[in-house]
Amino acid sequence: MAVAISAALVKQLREMTSAGMMECKKALVAAGGDLDKATDWLREKGMSKAADRAGRSTNEGVIEAYIHAAGGVTKLGVLVELNCESDFVAKTDQFKTLARELALQVAGAAPKYVRREDVPEDVVERERNVYKVQVEGKPANIVDKILEGKLSSFYAQSCLLEQPWIKDDKKRVDELVKECVAKLGENISVARFVRFQVGGAAAPDTAAPAGN
Repeated sequence: MAVAISAALVKQLREMTSAGMMECKKALVAAGGDLDKATDWLREKGMSKAADRAGRSTNEGVIEAYIHAAGGVTKLGVLVELNCESDFVAKTDQFKTLARELALQVAGAAPKYVRREDVPEDVVERERNVYKVQVEGKPANIVDKILEGKLSSFYAQSCLLEQPWIKDDKKRVDELVKECVAKLGENISVARFVRFQVGGAAAPDTAAPAGN
């Protein structure tokens, strides 16, 4: 059965990739309405302009600070380093807005890492071992799928770019970044963040390689 592709979904994919409207619709049809798969489809066909920029170096940018106070007392602070290719783009309202949204995301959702590649292997292995115990007794043919699903949920909770956006849980944080890349025409990467909260340990100052 064909999946109905809404105009809003086509528009969202266009904002993420800068590909044409017809190409975006074809990609979504081919991907069954899945945005990530549609983005990959466009990349494979050489139609995603945003993907072409992913390898460019990002040596400019901003450090965004967010401070949350309660009753006149500061309880929470966040620093996020967001990089781009040029000082010109770093000064645009769109780029500054993205940096602000990322700082709010870190404050509200408390991620521990920028992306899944930043998660130490020993942490991943510990999570995997816990999940293996949880699926004991399940049919062997579905164990791998269950483990994959549980790990994906772990990444979605722990990694900033994979988290649902706190203002719209139908959109992931990395989609916000891709949309900004498409609009501004430069590669944009989240370099690192740190989150301080009174009474709790600071999140690790997580550095990440350029690109998304």
